[in-house]
Amino acid sequence: MKRVCLSIIIAFCITCYIPAYADQDPEATLKAIVKVRSIVPIEARTAHSLGTEREGNGVVIDSSGHILTIGYLILEAESIEVVGQAGKPIKATFVGYDHKTGFGILRSNQPLGVMPMKLGQSSDLREGDPILVASHGGSDSVQGARVISRGEFAGYWEYLLEDAIYTAPPHPSFGGAALIGRDGRLLGIGSIFTQKKIPGLGSIPCNMFVPIDRLKPILANLIKTGRSEELAQPWLGLYVEETHERVFVLRVASGSPAEKAGLQSGDIILAVDEKAVIGLVDFYRKVWALGKAGVKVPLSILQGTRIRNIIVHSADRRQFFRFKPKQ
Repeated sequence: MKRVCLSIIIAFCITCYIPAYADQDPEATLKAIVKVRSIVPIEARTAHSLGTEREGNGVVIDSSGHILTIGYLILEAESIEVVGQAGKPIKATFVGYDHKTGFGILRSNQPLGVMPMKLGQSSDLREGDPILVASHGGSDSVQGARVISRGEFAGYWEYLLEDAIYTAPPHPSFGGAALIGRDGRLLGIGSIFTQKKIPGLGSIPCNMFVPIDRLKPILANLIKTGRSEELAQPWLGLYVEETHERVFVLRVASGSPAEKAGLQSGDIILAVDEKAVIGLVDFYRKVWALGKAGVKVPLSILQGTRIRNIIVHSADRRQFFRFKPKQ
């Protein structure tokens, strides 16, 4: 029954939405979407989890050749290239990365000769709205979809997005893909493939997009300095998951504050500053409420059969990664 429902959603998205572009030039819009390739050195912090060869998409957003993508594609990269509609690889330069949103900015080293995609208003998107999801590759890489949910997304890498955009059906090339509105404007950047529980339908496979409204307040500083002006949140160096409102440690980053404090894979986080933790979102909020990066984070953990109280000396995660050029 669930498969039948999902098939109906897919068919409805495509037949109802694409005609909205009849009075526009969709080809010009799609030319702003480029392929992004990066090479990351084996000694990079993210090489183990994200690989040393990464490929996804990006969107040209201004006449200076700045390209917006999802940050993990270019994080710690030693070389980056982009491929436009002509199919010729062009060298690109890392510009900035924002941990809080996940956005990454790079710049093409040569003119791409395309019209930048204008930024839209993602706050206007509602559940049920039809949209287009597009990756590099022209019209063959465009897919009709619908917004199936707006709300929180908690990532296992100490990441929380309050107003994530969930869309279905999922696009196979989601990383850095463009979420495009009826007016041809950019509404979000593709982050991951996930599943979302929808009342009456169960767990639906979908993509999560970072809303473009999150970019607007930080874009100028990302281009100018490589980072947002906002104070860095405390980072522990944990990879965690939630099961029945319990927060389990999957892995501890080597050399991270968490490792130095003695946290281990399999630990259960019980409390932050003597306040009980109920789920992943609650855990992040309690840690970040303690102050900026560098603050001491008191944790109560269940390690094996023993409850331990430890202090984690948090850090700015930007100091942990190896940026090239160094940020």
